[in-house]
Amino acid sequence: MLPESIREDFPAIINNPDTIYLDSACMALKPKKVIDAILEYYSNLGGCGGRSAHRLAIEVTERTEEAREKIARFFSAERNEMVFTRNTTEGLNMVARGLNLEKGDRVLTTDKEHNSNLIPWQKLAGRGIKHEIVPSNPDGTFNIEAFKERMNRDVKVVSIVHTSNLDGYTVPAKDIGEIAHDYGAIFVLDAAQSAPHHPIDVKDVDVDFMAFSMHKMAGPTGVGALYGKYELLRELEPLNYGGGTVEDTTYACATLLEPPERFEAGLQDYAGIIGAGAAVEYLKAIGMREIERHEVELNRIITEELKDLSGIRIIGPQEPELRGGIFNFTINGLDSNQMAVLLDEKYGILVRGGKQCVNSWYNSQGIEGGVRASFYIYNTEKEVRYMAEAVREIMEMLEKA
Repeated sequence: MLPESIREDFPAIINNPDTIYLDSACMALKPKKVIDAILEYYSNLGGCGGRSAHRLAIEVTERTEEAREKIARFFSAERNEMVFTRNTTEGLNMVARGLNLEKGDRVLTTDKEHNSNLIPWQKLAGRGIKHEIVPSNPDGTFNIEAFKERMNRDVKVVSIVHTSNLDGYTVPAKDIGEIAHDYGAIFVLDAAQSAPHHPIDVKDVDVDFMAFSMHKMAGPTGVGALYGKYELLRELEPLNYGGGTVEDTTYACATLLEPPERFEAGLQDYAGIIGAGAAVEYLKAIGMREIERHEVELNRIITEELKDLSGIRIIGPQEPELRGGIFNFTINGLDSNQMAVLLDEKYGILVRGGKQCVNSWYNSQGIEGGVRASFYIYNTEKEVRYMAEAVREIMEMLEKA
């Protein structure tokens, strides 16, 4: 993949020629194909799906279901296993609150979970459910032995971040799932950072539930999806009830529709869903293996440029191959947000400082935050080398101060 050949697909790049965008782990930029799909809905359709019988409503329903089918195929899932949500956070909350766990049940997560896969499980403690942490190895890789030691029949859910937004490390999901299933536990993946960057076959991984967000996949904001095995979706209690979720009601009771519709209460973001279908088609055309390879190569370049620089600590595994498209680091004597502001104001480089919604890990390590550069399909070797040069200049300034 030559990023130069696709950069013109992204209006935000064209309209900000003096800016280097290295914050795709937070929000990916959108290609024109996705923007056009959204505008088409507002310009030519405008109706609501799944309700009215007029031609505009029928067209919206068909486009929405086409998008669902595209997204399901992208992950080797079935159409009726893909529930539209607002984002990964909503999907994970749907699982945590919908499984009807009981007092004494245990839930395992890792020490590197995004707040979205930490707080929903913490909040179950009031019901007597025990949430426990599996510590990582010192280098940030998954500690399979620590995980095995904590597994028993009381563990009902294993909910793991697939690719960490902290350091880009991807856990051995298939192995984790096999162990979880051996003990009868439900296996959940937070795929917010893996879905945009790696090929995922939900059948091969044998994951029970998987949540992801389209805004990290070059798609619209406010649209995500929850994959669930159909038989488990049928047992999951919906987070919301209302229009679009029921077959019929009386004053006393309601008959729910089958999944996925029973989970999609109220009018949906039809423009966003149609745009999400365009986004997965765009990524599919590039190829997920090619995206993965490109990001690792960029990470390898910046790692080689900065790894030996005094005062810099790379967060996570030191091998760039294990960090995918994320280069997160700390600088002695400089606050991470200050560094992010310097890179922006002086060099036009946009990165993310702070704790990146993994506050628990940073607090446990006694670190105030990191400077995270995250790469995607439109970033170039030239941009990465320029960032390395900027960091070196800032380090020199600190030494002279």
